[in-house]
Amino acid sequence: MDLPVDEWRSYLLQKWSLLPKSAQVTISTAETLSEIFLHSSLFLRSEDEKFLKRLSQGYSVGKDPKAPCFYREEGNKKFQEKNYSGAAVLYSKGVSHSRPNTEDISLCYANRSAALFHLGQYETCLNDIIRALMHGYPERLQPKLMLRKAECLVTLGRLKEASQTVSDLESNFTVKPTPTASPFQILQKNLCILKMKIQEKENLPEIFPTALAKDSEDMDLREENEHISSASSSVRLCTDPLKGRYLIATKDIIPGELLVKEDAFVSVLNPGEMPPPHQGLESRWDTRVTLGDLYCHRCLKHTLAMVPCHGCSYAKYCSQECIQQAWELYHSVECSLGELLLTLGVFCHVALRLTLLARFEDVDKVLRRICDEINNKDMRLSESKTLVKTFNYNQGKSEEIGKTVETQIPGCNLKGKYENNYNAVFNLLPHTENHSPEHKFLCALSISALCRQLEAASLPALTTGLKAAVTPELHADWNIWAVAMLRHLLQLQCNAQAITAIQHTEQAIPLLLRCREDAESFLSAEHAVVGEIEDNLARAYAALGDWQKSASHLQRSLQVVEARHGPSSVEMGHELFKLAQVLFNGFAVPEALDAIQKAEDVLLIHSDPQSDEIQELQKMRSCLLDLPPIPGGSQKDSGP
Repeated sequence: MDLPVDEWRSYLLQKWSLLPKSAQVTISTAETLSEIFLHSSLFLRSEDEKFLKRLSQGYSVGKDPKAPCFYREEGNKKFQEKNYSGAAVLYSKGVSHSRPNTEDISLCYANRSAALFHLGQYETCLNDIIRALMHGYPERLQPKLMLRKAECLVTLGRLKEASQTVSDLESNFTVKPTPTASPFQILQKNLCILKMKIQEKENLPEIFPTALAKDSEDMDLREENEHISSASSSVRLCTDPLKGRYLIATKDIIPGELLVKEDAFVSVLNPGEMPPPHQGLESRWDTRVTLGDLYCHRCLKHTLAMVPCHGCSYAKYCSQECIQQAWELYHSVECSLGELLLTLGVFCHVALRLTLLARFEDVDKVLRRICDEINNKDMRLSESKTLVKTFNYNQGKSEEIGKTVETQIPGCNLKGKYENNYNAVFNLLPHTENHSPEHKFLCALSISALCRQLEAASLPALTTGLKAAVTPELHADWNIWAVAMLRHLLQLQCNAQAITAIQHTEQAIPLLLRCREDAESFLSAEHAVVGEIEDNLARAYAALGDWQKSASHLQRSLQVVEARHGPSSVEMGHELFKLAQVLFNGFAVPEALDAIQKAEDVLLIHSDPQSDEIQELQKMRSCLLDLPPIPGGSQKDSGP
C-alpha cells in the first residue's frame, strides 16, 4: 500500500503508453521537478478524476448509521465464544461508525468495557464505562455497568471509590422498585458479595506494592553528539551530492550501542493489505482485523480501546489527546479525503502530511526554499555528473583536489547543526534521475489529482495570502505545494522507514489445522510433531484471546508430552504451567485451580519453591480464590 492501488496504477501506466511520443520525451527529459509536474499534470482529464473517484468510493470512510448495530451483534458473538480481543475490536468498529451522544456509541463503549474487563485491562475498562455514560448510556442498563465499575475499582485497590459506587447502586435500588427478573436478582446478589469483598479488603493489611515495577527505561545515548541532535558522539554527519546525508563512525562502537534516538518527523499508519473495493452492503461491513483497528493513528500505540474521529470512520486514536493533536496538525484537512488517500497509497498520504506539518514552521522560509527549487536548475539530471565531495560537521569544510572551501550540509541550520524539522526532510535527495519516466508520470498525476480534490473541497491553501516570486505557471499556492509533495513522494522511495510489529492473526490457524490434518494421516497420535502443532494452535488462539480453544489444544499437547516424557517430567510441568495460565486468563476458575495444583506438584519435583514459575502459580491461585463472582446474564438489547 505504499503506492496507489493496482487499478489506478494500471490505469495511469496505460495512459502513459498511449501518450504521443513527443509528450513522453518532454516528460522524460524534464530537468526539474516543477517541469515534470507541469508537463504531466496537463494530461489529467476529467474522465481520469471520475475514474479515481469511483475507485475511492470503494474505500469509503464515512459513518454508516446501520453499521454500529451490525458490529455490536458480531462482537456479542465473539464475546459469547470468550474471544474477548476479537469482541473488543468489533465493538471498536461499531464505535467508529457511531455519531457522538447516541445510544449506538454508548452501547458499543459499554460492551467493549465488558470485553476489556475479561482481558484484565481494568483502567481501560473504566475509561470505556465513563465514555458510555458520557454519551447517554440507557438508564435501565446502568446498574450492571456501575457494578462492573465497582469490580474494576476493587481489583485496582481503589476501595474508597468502589465503596462510593456500591453506595450509589444501593441507593438506586432503594429509591426505585426492585425488579424481580432474574438478571436483577443476580445483580443484587453480586452487589452484596462485592460489598463484602470491599469490607474484607479494608480490614486486611496492605499487600499491594506501593509502586508497580516500571518497565525497562528506554535506552539512552552514551554521549550526545554536539552537532546532531538525538545522535551519539560516535558518529559524524557527512554529505555527498549523489547520495545525500549519511553517518559514519568516528570511533569503535560497542555491540548494542545506541547510535540514533529520534522520533519520526512524520508518520502514517500503514493500513496493510486492503480488502477489495466494496461491492455491496454486506462487504462494506468488514469484520477482519486490520492494523488500523489496533494502533493509534497518531502515536502508533497498540490499543484495543480506540477512540474515533467524529468526522470519519477510519481515523482512530488511543486517547482524546491524540485526537486533538491530530486534528490540529493535519486531520482537519485529511478527514474528508480518507477514501482518496487510501486509494492513492501511504506515500501520497505521507507527502500530503509533510506539507501540512510545514505550516507550523517558518512558512516564508519553506516557500522560498520550494521556489528556489522551482526557479533554478539544482534538480537537473546533470547533477549526477558533478564532482563528489564529502562534507562533515567537525571540520565544517570540504576537500576537493587539495582545495579547502567552506560549506554547509543541506538541511542543517546556519550554525551547522542538524535538527529534526521540515528543512531537514525537504533536503533529502529525491534521486529524480533514477526513477523511470512512467513512475514520475504516475506520481505527478496522483499528486495533481490530490491537489484538485483539495481545491474542490474548498480547503484553504497551505499558505493563504502568501505570494511567492515563482514562474508564471506556478502562481497558485496549491501548485507550489504540489511540487513539494512530488519531491517528497520521490524521496520516500529510498528514505522512508517502516516500523514493524509482529501481528498475531486468524491466518495462522487454518494453516496449522491443515498441518494437523496432514500429520494425522501418517503420524501416530503421540508423535512429537503432533504435540508441536497442538501447542502452536494453543498459542494462536491465546493470541486472539480465545482461551477456551487454546486450553483444548493444550490438553491434547499434554497427552503427547505425558506419553513421551512421563507424567512427572519437567516437560509436563512446563506444559501444565501454560495450561494454568490460559485457564486463569479465561476465568475458568475450577479448571484453573486444578491445573495450578497439578503444575505445582510436578514442578516442585524439579525446582525450588522460590522459583519464578512456582511463585507465579501461587499468585494465580491466591487471585482466583479471592475473585468475586462474575455477574451472569446479559441484556438482549445491549450485549455484555
